[in-house]
Amino acid sequence: MTLTRTRLVAILACLAAALLVLAGRPAVAVADEPLAGAFDRAASAHDVPRDLLVALAYAETHLDGHGGEPSASGGYGVMHLVSNPTTHSLEKAAELTRLPVADLRADTDANILGGAAVLRSYADELGLDETARKDAGRWYQAVAKYGNASTDDTARLYADTVYELLGTGLQSAGVTVKPQEVTADRGRLARTRDLNAAAAGPDYPPAAWVPAYSGNYAVANRPSSSAIDRIVIHVAQGSYAGTISWFQNASSNVSSHYVVRSSDGAVTQMVRHKDVAWHAGNWNSRSVGIEHEGFVNNASWFTDAMYRSSAALTRAIADKHGIPKDRTHIVGHNQVPGATHTDPGPNWNWAKYMEYVTGGGGTPSWTVTLDNATAGQFTASANWGTSAFSGQRHGADYRFATPVAASDPAWFRTNIPVAGTHRVEVWYPADPGYNSSAPYIVAATGGNQTVYVDQRSGGGGWHTIGTFSLNAGDQNIVGVSRWTSGTGYVIADAVRISRL
Repeated sequence: MTLTRTRLVAILACLAAALLVLAGRPAVAVADEPLAGAFDRAASAHDVPRDLLVALAYAETHLDGHGGEPSASGGYGVMHLVSNPTTHSLEKAAELTRLPVADLRADTDANILGGAAVLRSYADELGLDETARKDAGRWYQAVAKYGNASTDDTARLYADTVYELLGTGLQSAGVTVKPQEVTADRGRLARTRDLNAAAAGPDYPPAAWVPAYSGNYAVANRPSSSAIDRIVIHVAQGSYAGTISWFQNASSNVSSHYVVRSSDGAVTQMVRHKDVAWHAGNWNSRSVGIEHEGFVNNASWFTDAMYRSSAALTRAIADKHGIPKDRTHIVGHNQVPGATHTDPGPNWNWAKYMEYVTGGGGTPSWTVTLDNATAGQFTASANWGTSAFSGQRHGADYRFATPVAASDPAWFRTNIPVAGTHRVEVWYPADPGYNSSAPYIVAATGGNQTVYVDQRSGGGGWHTIGTFSLNAGDQNIVGVSRWTSGTGYVIADAVRISRL
């Protein structure tokens, strides 16, 4: 019998050992097989939690292999297997699977198998046995290592992003991960800094301050040494955490002043305005650079939350330095003289962005903040206690309750004036004794949606749990449930809802 390539794929899916035996024979996806099947096969072959594998890939690439082209840091395929001077997960995948590097770069099935093999090798280094591997929460440190971060706090940011996707769920390219309760076991990384709650940026307080490696920018004294008269818009060709890590990497020789996250518009400042970031060639000395998480050829990264947040940042920079708010002074990387880059590319909506920059569209059209003490807008049973223990609380106090196998939710209620898309943010104080997987229920159009939040970290500020379609009217909108497998007190403090 002739061993066809299709038959080989089936063998690889069933027998992990075949990857070692059939050295050099690439696994090629059959055209009519969905991407979901590739994740199923790879997860089975390497005993990796399938949903965790998908969430990791989505955090890296939105499940887009980009035609085999590398990211800014040299990562390939939907699993972002990296080959650069300091990281060699692509080569590690080739060693583990015996598949050619060329296939791992360009073939989706092979790339996912390679990513699963690398992730499993990190789990083996942690000593996860067969029982432990069935608990997605136990893989946290393996996921953090997969991100190839330059520092522990960036590794935590990377892993937290993946685990938040497990809590919110995702659906992309025919692949679905349902929202689920997962208690992330951070291990030693629990003691690292939470970059989502890092110190405020020196030039833009809403940003977190995470400095780039000192050799990736030039210390200066702008605007005394040179005027700042341009703002340059970039697309990072990589993820938020990955871009932050790359600017911290001594071998990258690049940086930008800011990085903006796709999902919620979170901003990190990495270089002070006075200093010259290396982002725009001939215009480095005269500009401030803003990198946006994502890839030029995939419009799914360019969310309204990102546009609004970035526009507010651009508006603040322009006001600070007297830069006109027009397309002569707010430009794409591709417009810089001598530039070889194409970002932000054809998927970037300049009309929307500039409207937000100049027309006030960067702020929500309607917003409401609901505190647990807001009269008539918060209800909870007698099982919920009241505390003022934490200085990270919103308002005078907050509510707490122990987990139980019953919902018993505390509800925040308001009158939504107009049906449509709304951003939901939550505020809670963080503490090691608070819940590792607190369920927030959002009464969205079409039914309740649940998002799980680790309340042990990231407290004392607004935390976006997603955008949701909400019906108009006076109703319970956001509930905090007690029904969770997570450990620690469940906290209900405050909620903010904004119409986008």
